Amino acid sequence: MPQDHGRDSNAIVELCCNECARFAASNPQSKALAARASKHWLQGVPMHWMSDWPVPFPLFVGEASGNHITDADGHGYLDFCLGDTGAMFGHSPPAVADVLARQVRRGLTTMLPSEDAAIVGELLAARFGLPFWQVTTTASDANRSVLRWARGITGRRKVLIFNGCYHGAVDDTFVELENGATRNKRGLVGEVRDLTHNTVVIEFNDVGALETALATHDVACVLAEPVMTNCAMVLPEAGFHDALRRLTRVTGTLLIIDETHTISTSASGYSGALGLEPDFFVLGKPIAGGIPAAVYGWTAAVDDHIRTLLRTKEPGYSGIGTTLSGSALQLAGMRAVLETILTDATYAKAMPLAEALEAGIANLINTHNLPWHAVRVGLRVEIVTSPIRPRNGTEANLVAHGPVEKALHLFCLNRGVLITPFHNMMLVCPATAPEDIDTLLRVLDEAFCVLAG
Repeated sequence: MPQDHGRDSNAIVELCCNECARFAASNPQSKALAARASKHWLQGVPMHWMSDWPVPFPLFVGEASGNHITDADGHGYLDFCLGDTGAMFGHSPPAVADVLARQVRRGLTTMLPSEDAAIVGELLAARFGLPFWQVTTTASDANRSVLRWARGITGRRKVLIFNGCYHGAVDDTFVELENGATRNKRGLVGEVRDLTHNTVVIEFNDVGALETALATHDVACVLAEPVMTNCAMVLPEAGFHDALRRLTRVTGTLLIIDETHTISTSASGYSGALGLEPDFFVLGKPIAGGIPAAVYGWTAAVDDHIRTLLRTKEPGYSGIGTTLSGSALQLAGMRAVLETILTDATYAKAMPLAEALEAGIANLINTHNLPWHAVRVGLRVEIVTSPIRPRNGTEANLVAHGPVEKALHLFCLNRGVLITPFHNMMLVCPATAPEDIDTLLRVLDEAFCVLAG
């Protein structure tokens, strides 16, 4: 894969230094809050990922609404990061905010189903085509739960994932390929097990490797994003998903599709748009409008196995579920999202803007003669620092260029546009306007001009 990410590495370094200095000078209130917070929070933030942004100190937010954020210093931003998909439908959509405000006064959690439970179940089944569902607090919880169900149903211990994937804080997925060998991911904290004993990892789009891995008939499930999104976005090749579904069925392996990021594709996700027919379906982040909630669903055939398992297992705690999952607040938020936002009409309105953004970035890349390309999955657009689309996680990691991603993020941030601090991902939401796309493209044009030297 090509390694020429840009024209001038000195320009990248200089740009990052200049933009860091500009950020520090422009945000005295965030700087003061960061100093205060560092006395009691790890790395000065309530969740340590918040310190991963490439800025001298965290940017503290005052408020967020629609696709706009105002920081503690009063600066406004067009938000194309949207909480890395958590606020994919915009910050505090009025329909969701109103429902949540009403529910707050009626009770938040009781460890009993609310009146919305039956309705939300019907809405999920109608939207995603799977009849049975459960609620968790995060997509990580949902994926952990589904892996346990899959192992319980099949009696098999192994799970299969794709190199470079991300399925949240799920221990079984913290495995990677290095020079063809499977190993625990680098940097894990406190992990004492060799995860490779029960996790098989292969490259995305490699049907031959998939067939070989499943031929042993000891793999309980394949856990997959339909499009890889944790590295430079990797699209499935023609026929890959057909082969994945065929091979899992032939070998008695359950297929789990994690749509936490790819819900950007359509109101029924990538699975609905392309007819993937998973055994289990996982969706987190935006399903309740930004409050902590996720869901997982399964087929009628799987449900028969689950009921048999529950009826025949020894009495005791299943190890699946948490106290705050399925709360009245979560269900109220999900009902509002499913009824008013996660609809075909929403996607039909926003999709042309995402298409315009992808085309605009591609045009800028061509204009500045940069060896990059733009890629899009529905409302999700990314800049990949390679002229060739990567086929798998290894190729995606080879073409990733952290300094370029950092430079683009900082440049945009200092000019009132927020994109993700990794992979340069951008999301279009229902609140995004055509002039917002124009603003983002204008800022990227300026950044590309500097980076091209």
